[in-house]
Formats: sequence, C-alpha cells, structure tokens
Amino acid sequence: MSDYYKQNVIIEAKAINPTNQQAQASLRVCQMLSNGYQDIHLFRFDKKIGNVFILAGDDIQIVIPPKGEWYFL
Repeated sequence: MSDYYKQNVIIEAKAINPTNQQAQASLRVCQMLSNGYQDIHLFRFDKKIGNVFILAGDDIQIVIPPKGEWYFL
C-alpha cells in the first residue's frame, strides 16, 4: 500500500455515554445532514453537561441534549 493511502488517526480512548435518545437523534441528524450533502466537521460529546454538539456545512450548529430533542444554535 502506498503512503498516499496511509493515514495516522488518533481515536479518543475515553468512552462516551450518550443516552439512547441522544444516540438515536444523533444518527437521524447525521443522516439528514448527509442526505443534504452537508459535510460533518465536528461531532462532540460534552460529558460535563451531557450534550452532543455537531458542526456541519458552512455554519450549521446542532445541539442534542440528553432527552434527544435536538435544536439549532
């Protein structure tokens, strides 16, 4: 395999623990973004407050709280 195809990836070793509602909502939101041909730049779980944050497209910011009812910032 050529060096062109090799990538160095650092994977976060700590487990994230979203609620089932958050996990389901995250999947739906990411699928909707993908269906709209929007790049997903950042997917982050904030363990202090328990929210999922997604940054996508040119300026789409989405928060998914523990109950799974997502909203735009």
